[in-house]
Amino acid sequence: MNTEAQASSLDTVKLTAAVVLLGGAVVAFYWFSDQSLLIRVLGLLAVAAVSVAIASQTARGRSVWGFLGGTRNEVRKVVWPTRAETTQTVMAVLFVVVLMGVVLWLLDMFLLWAIRLLTGQGG
Repeated sequence: MNTEAQASSLDTVKLTAAVVLLGGAVVAFYWFSDQSLLIRVLGLLAVAAVSVAIASQTARGRSVWGFLGGTRNEVRKVVWPTRAETTQTVMAVLFVVVLMGVVLWLLDMFLLWAIRLLTGQGG
């Protein structure tokens, strides 16, 4: 048997174990509902951490971690807007929203008037 097939089957076993472990933790969280919420949450978080650690030992887990590291580097490269730019953008968006609201309201009133005129229901 070649090593890639062994690694692939071992990865499948690891991912299955991680999912089963996490599912068991969720079931236990609700099964022991009479226990303290703090204890149950801490237990769930601990098992989730172990499950993530197991899943990260697979080829897919390593690629996900690599992707997350790459996204972290890209977020560092982002040039975030200044407070003044953000305020100006928000004001422009609010102005356009109010303007479109008024235009649509006027269009609605005109169409209502036209329908009442055409159908003879306007009194």
